[in-house]
Amino acid sequence: MQRRRVWTASAVLIACAIAAGYTLFIAKTGLTQRLDRSPPSIENDAAMSTMMSRMRIKPSGDADRDFVALMVPHHQGAIEMAQTEMRHGHNEQLRRIAQEIIVTQQQEITALRLALGTPLTHDSTERGIK
Repeated sequence: MQRRRVWTASAVLIACAIAAGYTLFIAKTGLTQRLDRSPPSIENDAAMSTMMSRMRIKPSGDADRDFVALMVPHHQGAIEMAQTEMRHGHNEQLRRIAQEIIVTQQQEITALRLALGTPLTHDSTERGIK
């Protein structure tokens, strides 16, 4: 179990670094106008932008609270991207993976909130944990 937590934490850090790099690259190059503007592309770009925006938190000084405040929008972003795959994807294996991502990330959000003792309701405008 400990090995899975270390792997998960490492994967999250790598994903955050990639997402941040991608967002900066797009913003600095203005590449958005030249990229594929299909509905899946537009939806994924919106999910990434929303996720990155919600992950810009003011540190509270409480490592646990800040961790949850960062992870909830990160997981919500993964859910939104997986939902895009479910709406537009055709590869059955990828659609099954996307469905698994939706379920597991929702469970992780619930576990994070329970561990911190925060409400389990979801508000799509929420920025992590207040």
